[in-house]
Amino acid sequence: MTIRIVVADDHPFILDGLDQLFRGQPDCEIVARATSGAEALQAVQRLRPDILVLDVRMPRMDGIDVLKSLHGQDLPTKVVLLTASLDDARLLEAFRLGAMGLVLKESAPRLLVQSVRQVASGEQSWNGKAIAGALRLMLQREQAAATMSSTLTPREIEVTRMVAAGLRNKEIAARLEITEATVKFHLHSIYEKLRIDGRYALMSYARDHGL
Repeated sequence: MTIRIVVADDHPFILDGLDQLFRGQPDCEIVARATSGAEALQAVQRLRPDILVLDVRMPRMDGIDVLKSLHGQDLPTKVVLLTASLDDARLLEAFRLGAMGLVLKESAPRLLVQSVRQVASGEQSWNGKAIAGALRLMLQREQAAATMSSTLTPREIEVTRMVAAGLRNKEIAARLEITEATVKFHLHSIYEKLRIDGRYALMSYARDHGL
């Protein structure tokens, strides 16, 4: 079986290196090259390759934005991320959006080829240290969510999520069909229960805990 691959990276010398790497493999075929996220998305939608090797940091849609656009589309393409670094929160987001593998740019080229073959066969292929950090973050967030659920009422959790989304009291009141005074009452209760001081502290708390 020949693995049909689209490679995407905004650095020409890395793109050339990827091209040469996969053209030297008897079971791989480069069907397109892309220098931006938008080009990568168009190539995948047009050519429906087996694998998209996708740089995370690119202009005109980064790798995570490409994953968001591909998520839910009926395409056979599996994504292997290629990155110099990726924080745990972004890696966790990529994992949830359906990325099947991740290879650090500092890794040996053979590891990228190995990862592509594994993903093409239906397996996941993650850099061990990176996925360990993301799974640790996932566990922390799940524990925080469980703690929040046992501390706040369902309505207070709703208000917290809306604050985290940047809504003001008037907008929250309109969406929940309550008065602004009631929103303020809920916020005061949330601040006390979570032992935080004010709206910005709540936004930071919600972001850190996956809300």
